[in-house]
Amino acid sequence: CAAQEPNLSYQELKDLKKANVLHIDVRERWEIDRFGKIPESINIPLSELMEALQMDPTDFKQQYNQKMPSKSDPVVFSCMAGTRSKQALGFAMSLGFS
Repeated sequence: CAAQEPNLSYQELKDLKKANVLHIDVRERWEIDRFGKIPESINIPLSELMEALQMDPTDFKQQYNQKMPSKSDPVVFSCMAGTRSKQALGFAMSLGFS
């Protein structure tokens, strides 16, 4: 969670993804179906995020087909306009993600 710099440009995100940053798209599944999936991101709708970030790592891997991030792993959240991704950042930070 880049708390000190919560807004990223498209190019900054592309550069971060080369460094194994976990990209979580918090849009609803119907939005993914309608507008498309962001390559190399995982979809965890905002309504599921708090629960997902507190899951057992084995359950997280099974549910999202991705290793669960540790509290110190770099994570980027995205949504359609930025509002939900900022909420997601707040949720993650409240759970101890740095």
